[in-house]
Amino acid sequence: MTDEDVAAALSGGQPDALALVYERFGPLVYSIALRSLGARPDAEDVTQQVFVSAWRSRDRFDRARGTLAGWLVTITRNKVADALRSRQRDSRVLLQVTGGASVTAPEAPADQVVDRIVLADELAQLPESQRLVMVLAFYSDMTHEQIARVLGLPLGTVKSHIRRGLQRLRSRLEANGVAH
Repeated sequence: MTDEDVAAALSGGQPDALALVYERFGPLVYSIALRSLGARPDAEDVTQQVFVSAWRSRDRFDRARGTLAGWLVTITRNKVADALRSRQRDSRVLLQVTGGASVTAPEAPADQVVDRIVLADELAQLPESQRLVMVLAFYSDMTHEQIARVLGLPLGTVKSHIRRGLQRLRSRLEANGVAH
């Protein structure tokens, strides 16, 4: 079954569609969530939330606007952002409850969080095809060959998307004074 078949099953609301989508894209979603959040339980929760959200909003998926993988990556990014905001709220509540006592939170240093947010924002500015390839390469640690296979693109196209995407990110970050 191709990715298009899986996307059609989801769009059509077929009973086994969610299982097919999860089987095909579960590892991708989980790996992005794990890299972003750093904790397996959080990544598992986000992965579950992504697929529940995808099922509930399947009528909004437009195959003409992009791939199912790209749509799921976008949902994943939103759910990861929600989880990070929740962590921040939990940390603030914990500090209030402990009366400001020293509490070590398992979060990344603030400058790393800011860097991640800036990079995510810049990635969002890339065309969808480049953005999806970049996310798969750098957040999912997929090889060029794996990306080509998952997205059904020629290997040369994947390499070109990565090269152009990196060039565009570099120039945008330098223009914004972020690159060092």
